[in-house]
Amino acid sequence: MNQLMKDHFLNRIDVESLVKEYGSPLYVYDEKTLRERIRELVNLLPYPWFSVSCSIKANSNLHLLGIVREEGMEADAMSPGEIYILEKAGFDASRIFYVGNNVSAEEMKFVLDRGILASVDSLSQLELLGRINPGGRVALRFNPGAGAGHHEKVVTAGSKTKFAIQEDLLEDARAIAGKYGLKVVGINQHIGSLYLDTKPFIDSVKALLRIASQFENLEFVDFGGGFGIPYRKLQGEERLDLKDLAGQLAPILMEFRENYGGDIRFKVEPGRYPFAESGAILGTVHAIKTSYGTKYIGTDIGFNVLMRPILYDSYHEIVAFRNNRLLDGQDDEKVTIVGNICESGDILAKDRPMPPLREGDIIGVLDAGSYGYSMASNYNLRLRPAEVLITLDGNARLIRRRDTFEDLLAGFRF
Repeated sequence: MNQLMKDHFLNRIDVESLVKEYGSPLYVYDEKTLRERIRELVNLLPYPWFSVSCSIKANSNLHLLGIVREEGMEADAMSPGEIYILEKAGFDASRIFYVGNNVSAEEMKFVLDRGILASVDSLSQLELLGRINPGGRVALRFNPGAGAGHHEKVVTAGSKTKFAIQEDLLEDARAIAGKYGLKVVGINQHIGSLYLDTKPFIDSVKALLRIASQFENLEFVDFGGGFGIPYRKLQGEERLDLKDLAGQLAPILMEFRENYGGDIRFKVEPGRYPFAESGAILGTVHAIKTSYGTKYIGTDIGFNVLMRPILYDSYHEIVAFRNNRLLDGQDDEKVTIVGNICESGDILAKDRPMPPLREGDIIGVLDAGSYGYSMASNYNLRLRPAEVLITLDGNARLIRRRDTFEDLLAGFRF
């Protein structure tokens, strides 16, 4: 058995009892892992002028966000709903940064009425904000021209993305801000999601600082993030080297701060990093068959539960349990693991080596804490699963109940 899997939190809990009590499939989170990952980020650079923001779109569970707040992270939001949940989790306006994209005047007013700073990512949105909030404060999202990410759908900078203001439109942005008396207090970017090499991020930091140097009296620069995690860790995939990243980042920021003057602050938004490895999905094998040479393992983890594989061709490690024992895979066979949704693309893993499985076995999909439940749906009118937190004392705590059939009627009028 891989040592990493021996140490994994799923190997410390009674998976069968959890599934029996809370249903299958089931999202399970580990508080210890979550706090460890947050602390790695919060302590990345030990300076009072450096902070780290949580991306609520990765995981919006109220209880997990409470842990994030306790550990000292700030938060980014992209919608009124995300702001509402952050407020319920105890974040005040000073710790929320709204990074909008193609939004209405009503949405902007919702943000501004709460005293939350808004970022705009186009000249037209800057005009809109200027009209409804003349003389106010604003942040500008720039696209320095290069992006990075694990899939084309999550690359959010460069020449083929809808996001941010092109660098050569800087003077136009400055003119619009001046027209409405807006004070540009920050600039930000986000180049993409899930990279394990430090170079794209460091290059983007240098590019954004080049833009920042053309503004006076900035309060902060937000470099975005999208820090990756090793989804193939059981195969030896290396982690993002945060120590190396910090070693490269610190002198760049310190030099800029010294030359720029003032009490400028810097932020990063590491995306999936805090949540991903703290979460897993437990599901049940319900059917096994061989069809035209392919052996299918049929489970209740459809893409209504986990969208990433069908949306991004994403890879997740999958393990199996029988009688609460992790199967070691000494007699692995290649199988295709599928869900219960009426779509041919409802595939968790193709040609995956797995130990011989039986109906009733429990499978665990690892590293599902980010963009898992937050992207789940009721497609095929399947009920969304419960979410359970394994607390520091090892107890299981229900932090979101499983959907009921009555929930499917919510919003209808009779």
